[in-house]
Amino acid sequence: MTRLTGSALRLTVFIGENDTWHHRPLYSEIVHRAHAAGLAGASVFRGIEGFGASSLVHTSRLLSLSEDLPVAVVVVDTEERVRAFLPEPDALVAEGLVTLEACEVVRYPDGDRGAPASGPGDEGP
Repeated sequence: MTRLTGSALRLTVFIGENDTWHHRPLYSEIVHRAHAAGLAGASVFRGIEGFGASSLVHTSRLLSLSEDLPVAVVVVDTEERVRAFLPEPDALVAEGLVTLEACEVVRYPDGDRGAPASGPGDEGP
């Protein structure tokens, strides 16, 4: 897995939560392929409302019958590694939107999860 700080590229894949790849949720397939490719990180975010190419509004409101809510799969790594990964979502996503945005990683914790973060005003030993 890549640990990075500084300039990076964010890949976002917008799909529906009911989209599948070989009977598996499409968002899960994308995350597992990103993991297998050794990318720095990937997360899935479930939307509460949205619409896409179909122009149908999907919502999580109680009285709505829609269950195909929007999902965003976000992958962040160096530009080179994200661009090398692009053929994966291209091959998987039949209907959806894929975007790329330059970003900057300012903090990536190193696995020392138990240590308190120091900040302004913290006093040393």
